[in-house]
Amino acid sequence: MGTAPEYQPNYVMLNYNNSSSVRPPPQRRNIPRYQSNHHHSHGGCLKCVCFCFCFLIVMIILLASVIAFIYMTLNPKMPEYNVASFDVNAFNMAPDFSLYTEFAVTVKANNPNTGISFIYGKESSVVVAYSDSTLCSGKLPAFHQPGVNTTMIQVVLKGKSEFGSGLQEVLMDNRETGKIPLLVMVNAPVSVVLKSFPLREVIVNVNCSLVVDNLSPNKRVRILSSEYAYAVNGMKLQM
Repeated sequence: MGTAPEYQPNYVMLNYNNSSSVRPPPQRRNIPRYQSNHHHSHGGCLKCVCFCFCFLIVMIILLASVIAFIYMTLNPKMPEYNVASFDVNAFNMAPDFSLYTEFAVTVKANNPNTGISFIYGKESSVVVAYSDSTLCSGKLPAFHQPGVNTTMIQVVLKGKSEFGSGLQEVLMDNRETGKIPLLVMVNAPVSVVLKSFPLREVIVNVNCSLVVDNLSPNKRVRILSSEYAYAVNGMKLQM
């Protein structure tokens, strides 16, 4: 019989006395390491963000300084509007309760600013209402109003409305008492001009609650009282 092969153990004994004689298995070889530049790129991005943030802060400070300088130099004031006169050219009631009216309204626009002017656009509207019912309408003329200027704007308003018998009776009662409440609503696009630099256009709304003594055609109409409410782009202003 042949000699049995020598038994090979499935493990290796390490000799701590002579560790240099034992080589590590191939799978335990050290993998070479490389220096990563990831932290360098991260630091560069952070510097860029800081620079942009500082630049934005500086621009905001400069812009605020310019606005403050303009405000202190020009001392801007809101323009003032009021109904100077109210004339009735036609006020005719038909048997079917329809009403035809023609009013001539003069609006006084005052610009008290020295270095600020206003440009009034074409797409404006003026409406006269009684008890939430529109009587007539028209529009303001487009024009440029310079600084320290008062302009009288004449507007002719025409309209035909359907009145019920109840509303007609109330209106007749008001005419007999000599106190007729009306609401004049003005809606106008206005561009503000600083010196010679126009700014963006805003929508100015003026609501005037009037009480007049009569609505008889070709008769002088006296304005007994008036109250005004202003808004710019839908935001109410305290005057």
